[in-house]
Amino acid sequence: MTTRPSVLFVCVHNAGRSQMAAGWLRELAGDRIEVRSAGSAPADSINPAAVEAMREVGIDLSDQSPKILTPESVQASDVVITMGCGDACPFYPGKRYEDWKLPDPAGKGVEDVRPIRDEIRTRVEELIASLLPQDDASDARA
Repeated sequence: MTTRPSVLFVCVHNAGRSQMAAGWLRELAGDRIEVRSAGSAPADSINPAAVEAMREVGIDLSDQSPKILTPESVQASDVVITMGCGDACPFYPGKRYEDWKLPDPAGKGVEDVRPIRDEIRTRVEELIASLLPQDDASDARA
């Protein structure tokens, strides 16, 4: 059984914001946090502008694909983050829910996706700090 916290990022199409957030969390937290992303109506593929914007910062999303949101993925997650798209998500007691209100990158070029990408990074860094606050203390004792 894992003691790692787990996070599920949800948006309707699972093609932009939730994929960028998952990419940032994997990159910044490594294997310390389990990462999932899903959508209630997944697109056929990831938004190319989101893929390019993340590639610019060294994160490759080209091997990812949109996934369907399931009750099991919510139940298996400690934190469920919806991406400001009004997505209906199953509610289970004991889960931490957050809604990140972010512009939808759908139909935007990479120059308009960069600020969304950067805002997501800031929020992911705050999320990591809230989930792994003991790291600073344990690092200081090492």
